[in-house]
Amino acid sequence: MTRLLFLTGKLAEHSLRQILQSIQADSKQSPFEYEVKQIGVSVAALMTPPLIARRLAKVENIDKVILPGLCQGDLALLEAQWGVPVERGPKDLKDLPQYFGQQGKAPDLTQHSVTIFAEIVDAPDLTVAQIVAKASHFQQQGADVIDLGCLPGKAFAHMTDAVQALKTQGFQVSVDSMRDEDLLAAGKAGADYLLSLHEKNLWIADEVAATPILIPAVPGSFASLQRAIEHCLKRGRRFIADPILDPIHFGLTDSIVRYHKLRKKYPDIAIMMGVGNLTELTDADTTGVNALLFGMISELNINAVLATSVSPHASEAVAEADVARRVMYRASQDKRLPRGYSNGLLGLHDRKPFPYSAEEIMAMASQIKDPSFRIMVSEQGVHVYNRDGIQHDTDPYRFYPTLNVQDDASHAFYLGVELARAQIAWQLKKRYVQDELLEWGVASLQQNKKAKVAHREASIQERLENARPKSNDNTTPDSPTSGTE
Repeated sequence: MTRLLFLTGKLAEHSLRQILQSIQADSKQSPFEYEVKQIGVSVAALMTPPLIARRLAKVENIDKVILPGLCQGDLALLEAQWGVPVERGPKDLKDLPQYFGQQGKAPDLTQHSVTIFAEIVDAPDLTVAQIVAKASHFQQQGADVIDLGCLPGKAFAHMTDAVQALKTQGFQVSVDSMRDEDLLAAGKAGADYLLSLHEKNLWIADEVAATPILIPAVPGSFASLQRAIEHCLKRGRRFIADPILDPIHFGLTDSIVRYHKLRKKYPDIAIMMGVGNLTELTDADTTGVNALLFGMISELNINAVLATSVSPHASEAVAEADVARRVMYRASQDKRLPRGYSNGLLGLHDRKPFPYSAEEIMAMASQIKDPSFRIMVSEQGVHVYNRDGIQHDTDPYRFYPTLNVQDDASHAFYLGVELARAQIAWQLKKRYVQDELLEWGVASLQQNKKAKVAHREASIQERLENARPKSNDNTTPDSPTSGTE
């Protein structure tokens, strides 16, 4: 049986033991033996590999060591010293049951079955360099193919140059136009896909090697799309069919039915769905829209999507599509609901925003013996506590009069930032962790660890300067008799 060693701090030790006991009592969890070791720090997040290595020279009869999730630093030092694997657990103790439910491993989201086409809708208005830069941005968000959108009634004189520039840099390229001459020129320039061909201009597919995206010649006509499909099937021509997803109140439900009908009719062909008519044309957060659409995409085995990122509220639509395709693929393979795989599409709310109750926070506060402020959030609001007591409110402004930081600019600044985050987390029902940025799904920012402590360094420098003896009024700054440290 696997034997695990959990390292923790003074304040978390009791809670950790309780949670581990509850996990072992759960018959659904794989059995394991464990040992808990408290290494003499108050807060587990302050543990670092060098500190741990000094305080725990070796481990015996242990198969794996689990550290607090907020422990920073390279774990290779500890693995080399102890000779056993070392991992970080979840950031919060209350997430340990889920951690063990996954055997301590993050779900494998490396695979998917959907190709993402990301459209640059204003390509004619951009220079070739700007097109390449935007293509790189979409590629970083997860796009597989860069789609150059042509604007109706506007010339795209540098389209060929743009296609070739993208191809030179290794991009797969599609061109989206209603003009036959654009599609023909794009195909001859080396575009990989053409959006879109229909039964009346399929002759273009005979002139170029690019894969055509087939649409109905008449909007909503399943028969027209079927004729184009049959044309390509008879010639052995590769293609992707797109029945077109219509916006809400302009045929959405009927268009979904067409996708279902198309897959039933042709179980093995490649199908595309353009999701922009919902993500762009609906005033709703795109995370939920993409989650629902990719659920249907997964069930219908749709192979490609055309995503756009035009409206400010859809700025992360391509990145969301990348997360959604991976989550839905994994859930489908596991024959499970799409829950517990990723927080990438949880932008506004979290599934478990308040891991601790007000009563549990009160109990932890009673153990504090130092003046440092701790901030936690429960369903009842924001809690601030140190050795002098605990306060609770839902309005950060009401904390200030009793915090006694009016003469400590650095501390006041820090508390202002953290209390603002805590209030936002409470209001939106998000998980709050002190000293950590709030998580916003795919829109989350990388934590700047240096900036997080910059205010403290500035405050210390200010205090040092204020403590220096004042220069004599009759001396100059360069005088040997001016004040020194």
